[in-house]
Amino acid sequence: MDTDLTEAQRRLVAVGHRLRDVGYEFTTVTPETHRRVNARPEAARARSLRDVFGWSRPFEPSLLPAALLTDLRRADAVIERDGLLASRVRFSTLSGGLYVHSAYPTTDEQAVFFGPDTYRFCALNRRVVDRAQRLVDVGCGSGVGGLSLADRVDRIVLADINPHALGFARVNAHIAGIADRVELVLGDLFAPVEGTIDLVIGNPPYLLDPAGRVYRNGGGELGIGLGVRIVREGLARLAPGGRLILYTGAPIVDGVDRVRAAIAPVLERHAARWSYEELDPDVFGEELEIPTYGGVDRIAVVAAVATVL
Repeated sequence: MDTDLTEAQRRLVAVGHRLRDVGYEFTTVTPETHRRVNARPEAARARSLRDVFGWSRPFEPSLLPAALLTDLRRADAVIERDGLLASRVRFSTLSGGLYVHSAYPTTDEQAVFFGPDTYRFCALNRRVVDRAQRLVDVGCGSGVGGLSLADRVDRIVLADINPHALGFARVNAHIAGIADRVELVLGDLFAPVEGTIDLVIGNPPYLLDPAGRVYRNGGGELGIGLGVRIVREGLARLAPGGRLILYTGAPIVDGVDRVRAAIAPVLERHAARWSYEELDPDVFGEELEIPTYGGVDRIAVVAAVATVL
């Protein structure tokens, strides 16, 4: 028995293994796309495993195999909704891996999100990372960033301030079969992380969220606070020759990228070399309707990659 797992977590691992065994696949979309697809009349009730565990649609108990439903119930991961059942978790696939996270809609303050940013973040990491000994995925959420690099790093540290996120990350490490190489730490950014770090990766929240949801609210000026802190504090913790990869959103104000303006002086002082690129020019356009974004032209997705002196 996995002594570091609770009973509920062991059951979620079992659900993950059952889904993987039957070839389950699901690509998780943006909340707005999810809402539009689920609003279609034919989407009112689940007809498949993808509907239950991907689209978060209500389902008849008879839709699931008895053993799968038992595991879901014992994981406390199913609720009743209008005479039907609904899963409290979603399972997404990415580059051959299977990951559990919060069900749609992710409106709870402690929700653990997985979506298009996750796919772009992992693609960036796979493009940049060759080998590393000890990786820290700071603000790890479901842990997919670090876990998706398991074939290229020796040790993985998954760090988050949200204990609910670390619970999902622990389950995902066990689903992947690499829990023996994973350390989970709870706290603010690098505060709980000990020892030498060879690689830092970060995909922090980068919006100003009126609801204060942990996975969305980046704090600071226009939501860039956590991203700036990851660069400043991460560079200070890296071993000589270590690397930092930041994937984040950047508000563009009067043509000026506020993230680049904030981190460039830090990178110039502490990095031997660094690069910065815009990966997507326009995301979360609906946020511009919020008064605090009144002066923002657009929100871009950017990547900063730095090697320390």
